Amino acid sequence: MSRTSAGPWRDALVAVVAGFAVMTAVAAAGLACAGAGDLPGGAFPRVVAAVVVMAAGGSVEVSGDAGFLAGADASLSVLPLSVSLAGALTTGCLFLRPLRHRAVAGTRELLARAGRTGVLWLALLTLFALLARQTFGLSTDGSPLGEIGELLGSAPTVGFRAAIGPTLLYGLLWFLGLLLIALLVSARTPLPPGLLRFHTAVRPAAHATAVLLLAYVVLGLGAGLVVAATQGHAARTLAVLLLGLPNLAWFALTVGFGGAWRGVAEGPFGLPVPPLLDQVLRGPVPSTVDVASLAERDPRAWWLVVAAAVALLGTGVLAAVRSPARVRPWQHAAHLAVAVGLATLTVCLLAGVQARFGLSLLGLGDVSGPGGRVELTPYLWRTTGLAVLWGAVAGFLGALLARPLRHPGRVG
Repeated sequence: MSRTSAGPWRDALVAVVAGFAVMTAVAAAGLACAGAGDLPGGAFPRVVAAVVVMAAGGSVEVSGDAGFLAGADASLSVLPLSVSLAGALTTGCLFLRPLRHRAVAGTRELLARAGRTGVLWLALLTLFALLARQTFGLSTDGSPLGEIGELLGSAPTVGFRAAIGPTLLYGLLWFLGLLLIALLVSARTPLPPGLLRFHTAVRPAAHATAVLLLAYVVLGLGAGLVVAATQGHAARTLAVLLLGLPNLAWFALTVGFGGAWRGVAEGPFGLPVPPLLDQVLRGPVPSTVDVASLAERDPRAWWLVVAAAVALLGTGVLAAVRSPARVRPWQHAAHLAVAVGLATLTVCLLAGVQARFGLSLLGLGDVSGPGGRVELTPYLWRTTGLAVLWGAVAGFLGALLARPLRHPGRVG
């Protein structure tokens, strides 16, 4: 193989390996802070692999077994967005890096690069999926199921395994979405000639919205490090930062502009979230989580509204500054409304949490012992609709405020 033909494959390999290496490092550090390093049977690498698979869009199934006299119900749906974001930033930047000094990128060339990188991505994702499987025994001391299990020589277990087919399908969709977003938000990467007409309408708003989301993550990181240094439980706080920081940061953004979520936390299990949010979620029935319900317990929650308003207005200014001077304020409003609305829809689909584990004896319901339910899902249309409205207002006002800052004819 010639040097010329080997170059694109080398670039693709570097992007994929670096992305998975970063995701593995972040997942391992987060799980270690959470205490997963003490898991029995050398399970830690398999748990790390499972987290990486979930972060890359894959599917990990949780199952339980309690013998023929009892049943076990287990499910898990959560995306560790800290791991996902680390891998996405690494892979996206390295995928675009060879193109950054180009004036034009042909459609065929971009598709060829995406194809090579996608093949390697799926190959490495398959290896992680094959590793991501483990079974654990559960302690049922003092429960009826535990006593019967001792008599019958059977103990309940819970395990996980990556589903290869769904993992490859969803992983491919995740990868294609990553490349699309990377192309949209990168101002230095050339677009194919056929897409140049969308540059003005799409890229400034998409770039500004990406900056908004990353800014919330950075602010959340700073707040989390302060909490870890001053409030105790440093390891647990670091685990949350390394595994689910964007889940919480983007939740705060949506709540700040008026969005709402439905959530509940039952049993000994809970969400690794600030105490205020855990208080709202605790109860026998799902609760609506919005800024009003949070402020009932702590009035400082209203500062989320202020933070969201300032951040969205800054997003509007940034989008306008990066746009040509000929774009009118109402066009800025439309562009940013679409960008913020789509970003919020994506956040709502990715940041939800659903986890359940329970044991039942002879079909008579839960027995005493391990079991619980954790859910946090968005009110999708309310949250997305308000995002579109806020994006339109921020785009219009940002265009007015950006007039003294923008150079005539600037394109981004």
